[in-house]
Amino acid sequence: MRVLRITVPASQDLGEISDYFLERSVDAGERFVKAFDQKCQYIARFPFIGKPYDTISPGLRGLKLMSYIVFYSVSENDVSILRVVSGYRDLQDVFSE
Repeated sequence: MRVLRITVPASQDLGEISDYFLERSVDAGERFVKAFDQKCQYIARFPFIGKPYDTISPGLRGLKLMSYIVFYSVSENDVSILRVVSGYRDLQDVFSE
């Protein structure tokens, strides 16, 4: 299994999403964080399971989590979680910021 790394932008995304859920329901926020952790472990075990998003950035992959997409890249030794964004956002804009 590759080493899992979560980048600063992904941590910021996760914080914003968690805050959003926690404002509405503590249980929903906790469920989201738990689902995110499980999804990351799944990605670390099976890194090529996600959909390729090479048109946005070479080597970029993504896997759905509720209405969000966990974007990541894979190297020989690790998996880097790059962003966690709403699937409704303009993804080109997200990665050109």
